Amino acid sequence: MRSIVYSQPGTSAVLSLADRPVPEPGAGEVRVRVVVSGVNPTDWKARQGGTYGDGLPFPEITPNQDGAGVVDAVGDGVEGLSVGDRVWLFMAAASRPTGTAQELTVVPAARVVPLPEGVSFDVGASLGVPAMTAHRALTVHEDGPTRLSPGALSGKAVLVAGGAGAVGHAAIQLASWAGATVVATVSSEDKAALAAAAGAHHTVNYREDGAADRIRSIAPDGVDIVVEVSIPANADLDAAVLANHGVVSMYADNGGDAASIPVRPNMGINARYQFLLLYTIGDAALAAAAEDITAALRDGVLPVGEEAGLALIRFPLEETAAAHDAVQGDAVGKVLIDVQSAE
Repeated sequence: MRSIVYSQPGTSAVLSLADRPVPEPGAGEVRVRVVVSGVNPTDWKARQGGTYGDGLPFPEITPNQDGAGVVDAVGDGVEGLSVGDRVWLFMAAASRPTGTAQELTVVPAARVVPLPEGVSFDVGASLGVPAMTAHRALTVHEDGPTRLSPGALSGKAVLVAGGAGAVGHAAIQLASWAGATVVATVSSEDKAALAAAAGAHHTVNYREDGAADRIRSIAPDGVDIVVEVSIPANADLDAAVLANHGVVSMYADNGGDAASIPVRPNMGINARYQFLLLYTIGDAALAAAAEDITAALRDGVLPVGEEAGLALIRFPLEETAAAHDAVQGDAVGKVLIDVQSAE
């Protein structure tokens, strides 16, 4: 089978296309014929040494956490999955050497989720890191729901920072599906159009004067949940618009590795700042996210593509390095790798 591999951390130049033996699933594992692989910032950061440092725990690694395809073989003890099932994958390369940038990959069954009928492989490969991170960000309010469903966030106001990004896109869709009033902050009219297409009820340009006042005019009592991509850049704005007992869910370090948070404004409203990382939130939270995302998919939520506010940027498998570079270069849209045909 064709596989993208690297044996040392570094730039995208360490990635190469190789021919590797077809792996066999062990007990509790599933082998999936990958149709589409999704690329996220975590993939190029891990490749550069952000996960394992200067050394690798495996002689060789195939990158990419997310993907979608068809179950090709099932190991002993696996229930609920059968050969031929259309599925989406998450955390395929987490503490494992085999991600989704290859034609066949072996994944623990717990990280393989059936795709509802009619949901494309493009959507499936765009879930994983973005959608599960968004789910977690929306379910950590101390008085809010721990699960998402229609009506779960009714009466709540959600602010999504960076509404044109992949996590922001998923957060807008899930929050809207759950009944929240959704405000997205953006940096341009083009990105405002993308956030609106995703389902944001309001968009605010955070670079313009009076951004906090505009958000407050939409949510006079403040926003209950902030889905935050850059707390170093947005700490003052978040503090100015947060509701009493509101939470800022921080899932990335865009803008720097340190932030200055105003004490008094946050103390006065009993604010909560929740850091989150998908790889350490625990199996229960991951399972809940997978179940709720699947329910949303059945309801027609989480579409991708230009008309849904998340343009698709495609590369063939042999150009995985270019796909990683596109994500690292902050490409606006979802970067996908076409691994092989669906047939």
